[in-house]
Amino acid sequence: MLNPTNPSIRPPSTASAQMPDLSAMDVIFIEGFVGDTVIGIHETELHRTQPLVIDVHMGLPRARACDTDRIVDTIDYGAVCERLRRLMAEHKLQLLEAFAEAIADIAIGEFGANWVRVKVVKPRKFSDVAAVGVQIERRAPPPEAQFPRGGAVLRLIGSGMVPGKR
Repeated sequence: MLNPTNPSIRPPSTASAQMPDLSAMDVIFIEGFVGDTVIGIHETELHRTQPLVIDVHMGLPRARACDTDRIVDTIDYGAVCERLRRLMAEHKLQLLEAFAEAIADIAIGEFGANWVRVKVVKPRKFSDVAAVGVQIERRAPPPEAQFPRGGAVLRLIGSGMVPGKR
């Protein structure tokens, strides 16, 4: 598949098999989540809480909830907020990058997001700056990467070939 803006750029041959169709991506988001936690590398940050503002955007390839109208068929942002509160209370991380990565891992691993964008901000960290922070994007690994041998078995089963059956 050629890139329409630059036909000379081609994705790797496995890219289309690994990436969900972004044209049908539903995004469940939480913006402006505010909480206090201990995070930082400087001595002044290690013994007192400070506010963080978190934005989380989680993508699903066309959530089934569009058809079923059931919360179990999508990502429950209320449950994600509860999990963020627990992370802020329990983590032992120092860098915002590591904290954002922990949130991305939770969104993908615990809530089933295929794609996630996480922004973590320390507001008014410096008197002459509105905010500092990080933003990361991650994708869930393709099923073959999670279960290398299992992915091959699942493809066989999906094609009607069941191991051990004749």
